[in-house]
Amino acid sequence: MFLLLKGGEVYSPEYIGKMDILTCNEKIIQIGKNIAFKDLPDISIIDLSGYIIVPGFIDQHVHIAGGGGEGGPATRTPEINLTDLTKAGITTVVGLLGADGITRSMSELLAKSRALEEEGLTTYIYTGAYELPTRTITNSVRSDIMIIDKVLGTGEIAISDHRSAQPTVEDLTKLAAEARVGGLLGNKPGIVHLHVGDGIRGLTPVIDIVKNTEIPITQFIPTHVNRNGHLFSQALEFLKMGGRIDLTSDIKPDENSKTALTPANAVKNIIENKLSIDNVTMSSDSNGSIPVFDENKKLVKVMVGSTLTLYRDLKEIITKGILPLESAIKIITENVANVLLLYPKKGCIKENSDADFVILDKNLNISSVIAKGQFMIKFNEIIKKGMFE
Repeated sequence: MFLLLKGGEVYSPEYIGKMDILTCNEKIIQIGKNIAFKDLPDISIIDLSGYIIVPGFIDQHVHIAGGGGEGGPATRTPEINLTDLTKAGITTVVGLLGADGITRSMSELLAKSRALEEEGLTTYIYTGAYELPTRTITNSVRSDIMIIDKVLGTGEIAISDHRSAQPTVEDLTKLAAEARVGGLLGNKPGIVHLHVGDGIRGLTPVIDIVKNTEIPITQFIPTHVNRNGHLFSQALEFLKMGGRIDLTSDIKPDENSKTALTPANAVKNIIENKLSIDNVTMSSDSNGSIPVFDENKKLVKVMVGSTLTLYRDLKEIITKGILPLESAIKIITENVANVLLLYPKKGCIKENSDADFVILDKNLNISSVIAKGQFMIKFNEIIKKGMFE
């Protein structure tokens, strides 16, 4: 029932020093030095001297029920396993559909999110897929968000991409209005999580909506914005306007996109432009396909995204000295929790917050993962596996 983590260097994400953390069931109930525990029944005590404790990671863009399919049925990616997430330090995940809203359904996505929750994680989903009108459970984005507990917003809606439904500004405005009202009625963020392709329009349709309608800029979360230099320049302008952007891990320059930015270079650029890192998040796009198209939009090859790239790229931001640990870690913890209206339940280490932790060794490698007060990984040993692992 009780778990006492003793003597770790705690980043909440702000550094608060060497602390003990006492949890009961799924919650943090006390943080302090030398917490007394003699009278506590059924307590497990873990010495974390020499270790670093940070909040559990939140990945807001994972194809938990599989994705892909751009190269035909054989290129459909599989469902994610529990340990694919926990080995990456992810304790809260948001699932979504992508290009394939036909053989992948919202019912499947909802069921998979409930399965991962039963296995120990915290899970949510977006309603929708690339296309518009988009996929839903109740035949309405507004009602999905309002009445289905797991649904936080709509996504992954594709814009500026040859695989999108080529939505007009009017189409996107109506969708954003539906999501916003659903969020207000359901006390949820009601965000529109946008897949932004490498098309020349980039973020122009979203900027038009923000400038010419009453929809607030914070209703939109554009992702993949580091995929090319043109789009990233627009993303910087979006930040200056008060918007929030989501970087994608594992993006880097290659022969197909020479102007792509790694997350480390993107964050460095944001800092050099004196923009707030508080409005920047990063997600992995894991278990979705990573299709590579030639100049004629013909599919050349298909790869699969990995959850492990999320912390790998975050760690690079720290080790290159671009940001200190306490600032960098917010990009995959507190900042995401703020976007999803989960803070202070998630994304931080505070009394009454959920007991989600990632424990790092002195080299900043993931050593242990605790989700809702339960060890998923303990000193590099996998403690909990999924049903079919």
